[in-house]
This record gives sequence, structure tokens and C-alpha cells, in this order.
Amino acid sequence: MLQTSPATGPVAIPHAEGVSNEEFRAAMSRLAAGVVLVTAHDPDDGPRGEDVGMTATAFMSVSLDPPLVLVSLRNDSRMDDLLAEQPLWAVSVLSESQRHIAGRFAMKGRVSDRLLFEDIPYTRGEVSGALLVRGALATLECRTEQRVVAGDHTLVIARVLSVGLPSADGGPLTYFRGRYRQLD
Repeated sequence: MLQTSPATGPVAIPHAEGVSNEEFRAAMSRLAAGVVLVTAHDPDDGPRGEDVGMTATAFMSVSLDPPLVLVSLRNDSRMDDLLAEQPLWAVSVLSESQRHIAGRFAMKGRVSDRLLFEDIPYTRGEVSGALLVRGALATLECRTEQRVVAGDHTLVIARVLSVGLPSADGGPLTYFRGRYRQLD
């Protein structure tokens, strides 16, 4: 929260714990993260239901045995609502040449996901039915095992049901200090 002081101008007001939203964002922006596209198929309209996608940087491995991953979703976001109902979903680990995909699915107030997927080469996952981006460094098809509400986000922990390694070309797309970047 920002408050204005006559002497100093805008001042960050800390939460009860002592850290303001701005301070926390600034600190976390210094943590480099890989960029993934989370996808799921909304079966409400049957097999021709809508495909949904979301860029995420809060994605990580949780366990090797069994193979588990975690993605953090903003509460009440479209993907959070869908994954609360649809347990099968997928992740495409984006390469440095796929920055345009990350930006497209991170936009606020964007057009329908159907239009966003229109010119992106993809395959449909055999297990999840979700879209998998061709040329991604890796793809994973997942089934939700646990959802944990944590503040304004939900942590979705899922078992990895299948893995694909469609491309070994290029490096990973990363996110650092509020921008997509390539490793040098």
C-alpha cells in the first residue's frame, strides 16, 4: 500500500509483518525463473471445448518419487477456476525463441484463448487433452493431487503422467527483474 507524506511524497506502508507489496515485488524480481505455458482443455463443451493457457514463472519440481510438480495460480483467475474442476493439465517449458508466446498469454484483458493459440504450432497431449507447444524444451502432462490456498494464490501440486522432450535447441526463456530474458 502507498501513502503520501507531505514531506517525502509516496511512502510504502508495510504489512503488519513489516514488508510492503512493493518491497516484496522488488526482492522477488531478483530471483530468475524459468517461463512455462500452463494449458488445460475445458471439457464443458465436450471434445470441442475451449483450450485455456496461462504464462507462469512460479513452477517447480517438488518430488522425484513420485514425480510431482507445483504451479502457483492467482486465486479466482481463469486457470485457477478451471483447474479446480479439471484435474488434467499440461506444461510447456518455453525456449528463448518463444518469448512471444509467453507475452501473449501473460496479457491482462486479452482476447479469447482460442485466438491466442491460432498461430502457435502445437500437439494435443494424449493423456491430458491439453495443448503442448511444439519446439518447447520440455512438455509435461499432469494430474492435480492437491490444492493449497496460500494468500492470494493457490498452489497446485500435480503428478507428472507423461514427459516429452520435443526440442533440445536453444536455451530456456527466463524472467528476471520484470522482463523476459535469455541466458548469456
